[in-house]
Amino acid sequence: MKFVIQRVAHASVKVDGAEIGKIGKGFLVLIGVAQDDTKEIADKMVKKMTGLRIFEDENGKTNLSLSDVGGELLLVSQFTLYANCKKGYRPGFTDAGAPDMANAMYEYIISECKKIIPIVEKGQFGADMKVDLLNDGPFTIVLDSREL
Repeated sequence: MKFVIQRVAHASVKVDGAEIGKIGKGFLVLIGVAQDDTKEIADKMVKKMTGLRIFEDENGKTNLSLSDVGGELLLVSQFTLYANCKKGYRPGFTDAGAPDMANAMYEYIISECKKIIPIVEKGQFGADMKVDLLNDGPFTIVLDSREL
């Protein structure tokens, strides 16, 4: 499982021109699910992501978590995080989870995040989405479950 976490001042996602998710200060998280991912892996990823202390305190140090600052989450599925570009110029996606399994895992991640963070918005699994954000910092972190 991979999470690309972007600290944002605000972010939104549209499908077919209609806004379906919007947050203020918080994290825009692009979520990639692999074939062998499990709920246990998702639990570790959610715990790590929501606990990251990457917001500045009164001294300008990154000591505050999402909860500490009343931050919000926008979670967007993105199977392209598992693109394999080793051969040729056209990426392969055989490492990405099958759609049914990946969607179930994405929905599980959303439900677990809602237990921790009051405002959790989401994209639409499998849709052509337009994501708009103002990256704050910029501050972007890649969490890979193989490295936890």
